[in-house]
Amino acid sequence: MLAALAGDRFIITPVIERLGQLEDRKQQLLGELNDAHSLFDRRRLMEKKWQQLSSDGLNSESEMESRVLHDLDRWARDSRLTLTSVKPQRSSAVRKGLQEMTFSVASTGSLEAVARFMWVLERTSLPIKITDVQLGSAGDSGDEMSLQIRLSALYLGAGRSPSGDEDEQGV
Repeated sequence: MLAALAGDRFIITPVIERLGQLEDRKQQLLGELNDAHSLFDRRRLMEKKWQQLSSDGLNSESEMESRVLHDLDRWARDSRLTLTSVKPQRSSAVRKGLQEMTFSVASTGSLEAVARFMWVLERTSLPIKITDVQLGSAGDSGDEMSLQIRLSALYLGAGRSPSGDEDEQGV
């Protein structure tokens, strides 16, 4: 009886505890492995998106400006929103081959039109984001809304290839 108690205390219980620790470690490592696999899958997806964006003609300032202005006009028309002002502003900040251009957009329309326009802006595949929004009433009745937004758009900078590597000129 004493041998059984000693065997349980010094052999069986430590082995069972160690098996539990090993199972916890196994689960932790499996979680890390799954995270690594999803990271690689996400990288492949992002590379495909990057190739699509870089082949969509967003390689220069003029291409980006033209594309965004054209799309803003189309989105406003589709949303029944009236654009009153669109002002592109060039930015000189360059990071890893990317440059940023900002757009100040002023418009008027119904609340429904404003909501539709904002939804399209958020859902676009273009590399733009809304950085500032001001919404107000354009009339006394409250039926007409005024919307002022500031957009930030990214495009490939001069001297960079679509992969993000420097061109052979070293610019």
